[in-house]
Formats: sequence, C-alpha cells, structure tokens
Amino acid sequence: MKKRTTILLLCVILIIVSVLPTVASGEETETVVRVGWHEPPYFITDRYGRWSGYTYEYQRKIAAYTGWKYEYVEGSWSELLQMLKNGEIDMMGNVSFTEERESEMLFASLPMGTETYYLFVAPDNTAIKTEDYASLNGKKIGVAKGSIQKDLLEQWTAMHGISAEIVELSGTEEESLLLLGVDLDAFATIDVYGDPDTAVPVWKIGSSDYYFAVSKDRSDLLAELNAAMNSIQDENIYYNQQLYEKYLNDSETSRYLSDAELAWLSEHGTIRVGYQDGYLAFCAQDDSTGELIGALKDYLEYASGGMENAQLQFEAICYPTAAAALEALKNGEIDCMFPANLTEYDSEMLGVVMTPALMRTEMDAVVRAADQKEFIRQEEVTVAVNEGNTNYDMFLIDHYPGWQTKYYPDTPTGLEAVARGEADCVIISNYRFNNIAKQCEKLHLTTVYTGMDMDYCLAVREGDTELYTILTKITKIVPDSTIHAALTYYSTEDAKTTFRDIVKENLVTALLGSILIVLLILVLVLRNIRAEKKAVEEEQLVKALNKRVFVDALTSVRNKGAFADCIQELQDRVEQNEPMAFAIGVFDCDDLKSVNDSYGHDKGDEYLKTASRLICRVFHHSPVFRIGGDEFAVVLENEDYENIEELIRTFDREKEKITAA
Repeated sequence: MKKRTTILLLCVILIIVSVLPTVASGEETETVVRVGWHEPPYFITDRYGRWSGYTYEYQRKIAAYTGWKYEYVEGSWSELLQMLKNGEIDMMGNVSFTEERESEMLFASLPMGTETYYLFVAPDNTAIKTEDYASLNGKKIGVAKGSIQKDLLEQWTAMHGISAEIVELSGTEEESLLLLGVDLDAFATIDVYGDPDTAVPVWKIGSSDYYFAVSKDRSDLLAELNAAMNSIQDENIYYNQQLYEKYLNDSETSRYLSDAELAWLSEHGTIRVGYQDGYLAFCAQDDSTGELIGALKDYLEYASGGMENAQLQFEAICYPTAAAALEALKNGEIDCMFPANLTEYDSEMLGVVMTPALMRTEMDAVVRAADQKEFIRQEEVTVAVNEGNTNYDMFLIDHYPGWQTKYYPDTPTGLEAVARGEADCVIISNYRFNNIAKQCEKLHLTTVYTGMDMDYCLAVREGDTELYTILTKITKIVPDSTIHAALTYYSTEDAKTTFRDIVKENLVTALLGSILIVLLILVLVLRNIRAEKKAVEEEQLVKALNKRVFVDALTSVRNKGAFADCIQELQDRVEQNEPMAFAIGVFDCDDLKSVNDSYGHDKGDEYLKTASRLICRVFHHSPVFRIGGDEFAVVLENEDYENIEELIRTFDREKEKITAA
C-alpha cells in the first residue's frame, strides 16, 4: 500500500512539473501549420534563394492575421493532395472544389483565385489540328492525377465526341509537359505552363475556382482561415486579382493567335493604326522623318514580335486630332486608332469598342500659381480644351460635369487664356507637362493633381472581332515596364530645348555672348601658345619624378611603393564586388648575400638584373615589382592568369637554362 502511494505521489509530481512551465510562462503556444509546397508560379525560389509565388504570398498574408508559422512540405501537386487526404499535411492551396473532395477535406469559404485550363501539344505536332476535334481520337492525353482538370477534360472530350486515352500522372506539371511528343500526344493543365519550346496551347477546356483546403484532422484551422480570408477581402477586395496579375497574367496562351485570328491576319495583312499628332509622350509625327515617335512606337515595335505563331505588321498613320483619327476609323481608312478614352455608352453611339488600356496617366490641372491652393475648392471652373480632343471632352463629362469648357486651337493658346484669366485651368497628362513647362514658368502657372487617371486604349470598329481579340492579346504581352520607360523617355525627349530656341528667346544676350566667346577664344589661343612649352617641360618633369618615385633604380621594374598602390587598387575592386580573378607571384633570389660577400656587390647587382629580366620576359603581360632587396613580385590578370601553369613551367625551363650556362 505504501509503495502504491509513493508511485501515485511521484506521478502527481511529474504531472505538476510538466504543467508548471506552460502555466508559469503565461504565453500561448504558436500554431504550426504544415503546408504543401509545389511548383511555380504558386511557389517560386529565385536564384538568390528568396521565396515568392501566388500561394506563398497568399499564405503569408493569412499568417499576418492568424499568427501561424508554416512548415513547408515539398512534392508534386498530386502527391501533396494525397498527403492532405492522409493528414500528413494540414493545409494546401490551389485545390478545386468537388463533391468527392468535400468528403475528404475541408474547404475555405472564399476562393483564392480562378484557373483556366488548356490542352497543350508539342510545338512540332502536326497530327492534332485545332479546327478538327476528331484529330484527338486515339491519342494519349495526360492530366494531373486526382485534379479537377481530369473531370473537365472528360466532360470536354465527351461534349466534342472525342475518343482518347486519358492518362493520369503524379509528377510535376513541368515533368509531364516534357513527355509531349514522347509518351503523350497532349497534356491538360493551366494556361501559365505554356512554353513555346515545349508546349503550345490548342484548346481551352474549362476553368475553375480554387481554394485553400484543410485536412479533416485540423478542423481547428478552418475558422481562423475563413476569418483571415474575409479580413483580406475587407482590406483589399481586389487582392486575388492583383495576385493573378502579378504571377499569372503573363500566360503563354496569350502569345498564340487562334486559327480564326491567323486567317483574318493572313487575309487582311498590315494593321493600320491611326494616331493623334503632337501628343508626346504618347504619340506624334517626327518633323524630319514623318515617322511615328512616342510610347506608341515602342508599344507597336514590341507587339510586332510578341506572338509566338505570327509576325504582326503595323502601319502608323498620323491625324491632326483624336477626333479626326476617330472619323477615319469610322470611314474604314484605318483599322484602329489611338489614343481613345470612351465610356461604353459613348463608344456604342460611335460604333466602336475599346480594347483594354495600353497606357495610363495621371491627369493634372494647370492653374495660375496664385490660385493653386484654392483651385480644388472652386465651385465654378472654366477649363480650356483643345479643339478635337475627344478624350479630354469625355474625361470632363465623366469626372467634372459641372465645369464649363472653352475651346482653343492648341495647348499653348489655352495656357495663355488661363494666364489672362479667361479660363481657370487646362487639363493635361502628367507625362505631357515637360512639353509646356517653360511656357508655364513664363506665365506663372503650376499644376494641381485632379485625383483622376485616364486610360488610353485602342478604338476598333464594332464587328471587327478578330482584330479586337488580337489587339487584346497584345495588351497582355507588352510589359508595363516597357510602356513606363517609353513614356518617361519621350516626356523628357519632348522637352529638350534646341539651340535655335535659345537664340530666338535671348537674341541680345546671344549676340553679346558670341562677342565674348570670340574674345575669350583669342585670349585662350595666346595663352595656349605660351602654355604649351611649359606643359612639355612639366610633363618631362613629372615623368622623371614618377620614375624616381615608382621605378626601382637598379632593375628598372616598378618598386615597392608602386606595388602597394597596385594592391590597394585590387582591394578597392574586390570591395566594389567587381568580378575579377588574379594571382600574385613572389620570387626570391637565393644566396644574394653570399654572392655579395664572395664576389662583390657588382656581381650581386648583375644577379638581380638577370633575375629581373627573366621574370619580365616570361610574364611580359603583367607588371613586375622589386619589393625587397632580393624579392620580386608579379601580379597576374587576364591572359597571364589564365595561363599561369604554363608560365610557371616556362619560367622553370628558362631558369634552368641560365643556371646551366
């Protein structure tokens, strides 16, 4: 009995000891969540080892609201899905909802995005034709095991009467795509995996929302997950869309024209683009060449080679105003026009449609500097507008319908009207301000941001559906960085001041300046004549001093001071992370003291000179230094560094010859 009591007491003590640290700390233990990590673009590791990706970034956002710590488990999507079912991981992204899966795992209440699925074939595949679904009969089509793509593929093939062998694969998407043309005729996957070297999209087979899924063993996570995703949506309703644009929007499927688009392009040929003149940084006609300049030029040049299965040709045609270009579009003189900014209603009334935006700009109001602070509070505003600029007309109707408009032939005239008090402002793109900056300074005008932006699109006639889809695809493939760089460049380019402009504006000053320049030139010529002789003498003196300071008097190679400077220069290059490779060789003249003692210093000096000549002859591409009484050094770079072993062998051979002689 006493023994049993003792054992019981020990058990109680152990329990208390095991509990005490947790109670005493007063801290909650952190929640560790095992999550699946699969291939890009959902999980990405860059060359510096940094992580990113659609799902990775989403999970980090969730952790900001939940405090979760993640333990990442790698595998293919199919492998990770099975691990989720088995409870080997706690959560996984990119899982589409099905009734079958609902019984095996828990789904978040909100989707994390939407995927589009395509059927891909090898680039050299000629047996499968997009215009003939029957060309898939008898073919082997791969799809990720247990994926929603398999269900969509089965529905799609049944709908089109296709009899094909569907093969489920457990590897990564990249591994499966490499089987195209070898073990597979086609593979079904999301559009982001297209690659012109390995996989070409042929048919779109469907799309699906996808979710974060939670293991049934970790139902405790679901409420926190749902609360976090709701908070993310409250914080930014466009969060999913922004992640899509960041990681998935540059889909390779956008780089391929359909058969209908290719047929239209083959029949139609060059796409005629009308543009507004004098509208840099966006578009203008070069006065000297008559060619298009501006961001539109860079845009069309990039777009012409952006498609994988077609080369686009564009012809840019200039019009004095946007209204004139729009009229030419309606008359069939051109195929599309730029820049266009019309509401759906206005475009319908004009019989055109707008592509997605090519470019976007902040809109500024140019006002009198004295009125800058009070401008936004004005109830009645008169704005000076260029005649024929339909984009600005529509901008004002949409955003400032109460403003009164006065029309002027061009922007400089409108600015003068503002300075005189006839109008209160001119509306202008922030990319165009450099073009008028000098005039604004003279007229004491400044800018105020309106708080509104304007999208610039291409306008296309209603009914030109193939052209519209081609131009829409182009907007996806031209990088924003290319457009921004072009707008920045041309906004600066347009503002450059020519010498003729300076002379016209400062004629008297220019004449006086010319006279002063002539007199200055005469003075400088005379002074130069006197200075040349002195410069030659100084140069000779400098060379002599340099030789004395940096050259060894006995051997005529560089001395220890020059070696120290060389080492410092190498150190500076290393600290600046300059890619470089070099070696330093050190040579010691053995028994120099014995030679001096036995034969005299003259023989010792001859010994040093002979050694110096040998080193210089072998390492003739590299600087040689005498760094001590009997020590020499050589710094090897470039060719000598690459051939260092051969040079050492040559040195040994030459040394043996001298020793033998």
